[in-house]
Amino acid sequence: MCPICIEPQNRTADSEFLLLGLSGDPEVQPLLFGLFLSMYLVTMLGNLLMILAVVSDSHLHTPMYFFLSNLSLADISFSTTTVPKMLLNLQTHSKSITYAGCLTQATCYSLFGCLDSLLLAVMAYDRLVAICQPLHYLVIMSPRLCALLVLLSFSISLLDSQLHYFLVSQLSFCADVEIPHFFCEPSQLFKLACSDTFTNDILIYFIGAIFGGVPLSWILFSYYRIVSSILRVPSAGGKYKAFSTCGSHLSVVCLFYGTGLGVYLSSAVSSSLKKDAVASVMYTVVTPMLNPFIYSLRNRDIKSALWRMIRRPVLILGALAAKFKAFSTCGSHLSMVSLFYVTGLGVYLSSSLHNSVASVMYTVVTPMLNPFIYSLRNKDVKGALRRFLNLAASCL
Repeated sequence: MCPICIEPQNRTADSEFLLLGLSGDPEVQPLLFGLFLSMYLVTMLGNLLMILAVVSDSHLHTPMYFFLSNLSLADISFSTTTVPKMLLNLQTHSKSITYAGCLTQATCYSLFGCLDSLLLAVMAYDRLVAICQPLHYLVIMSPRLCALLVLLSFSISLLDSQLHYFLVSQLSFCADVEIPHFFCEPSQLFKLACSDTFTNDILIYFIGAIFGGVPLSWILFSYYRIVSSILRVPSAGGKYKAFSTCGSHLSVVCLFYGTGLGVYLSSAVSSSLKKDAVASVMYTVVTPMLNPFIYSLRNRDIKSALWRMIRRPVLILGALAAKFKAFSTCGSHLSMVSLFYVTGLGVYLSSSLHNSVASVMYTVVTPMLNPFIYSLRNKDVKGALRRFLNLAASCL
């Protein structure tokens, strides 16, 4: 037990926690800042491009890509929960985070981590229907069912996050709490609590088994059915084509659950909290960054949609340039028309005392400016004048 404990209802809410991060070496921290900033920007750009490609391209308005865009949104939120605070601490050389901020981070981490897991399970069901019942795919995976599955996934994730919030908020902490991690992971907070956490530990493992184990079990069952269906396909080409539609999803599942289970098992076996923090980087930062690349590199539809989306602004700029070029041929004439008629109307509308002064504009100034306006805006005239001056100089 620690010497000074803070009750949740009074001083705990006003206390600050210290996130020790991945390294306390001042020479390493600029390198970590540059590395994680680059990874975060790549994560944001890759997932935003994936969402924009799905939304803007009508060819991708299918159940699979609808779930993929929601997975990208969940990945952006998952990374944003942890990485910006770590970057801020590295930049300001500060390790503190308030109790409220720590509680919020732990809750959002549970929310979006669970949402990732459930969306992967929903995508496994989508692939199961596509391969095992291809003729009824569009009927079963209707837009209403797809929206309902995403809404249900978010609702379950919200329930999971609120359970984590309730369990963490019941803990009592010491006056100086040093978290050997780069974010407030709920399991780390349970280890550092001053109060008895036996009941909370049992509940947290039970919640993890339900909200993490059930989606994983469904994914394994779905792929068992998928593999069984593919093995009944007579041709090798047909088997490859059927299984290739699941390749990207299977890669993401292995990456997400492999790293997550690795961290979970390593924390259970090893007592090194610093190694747990390093391992957590894989599924909190690396996996969300790699997901859009895994789906885009192995998917022709995504690559085509991204190419069309990138090419569209180029075509718009080309059209604007063509319009400008067409309008520029009239620029000199329009300038002269405006100068001549504006000065003429000015003389007509002005009082008689100022007529003589205003008349100077269209009788003297306008004829003087005409050749300059045409020559300064016209390459042909400038070229002809240059050739004429060269010819005159050679004659002299």
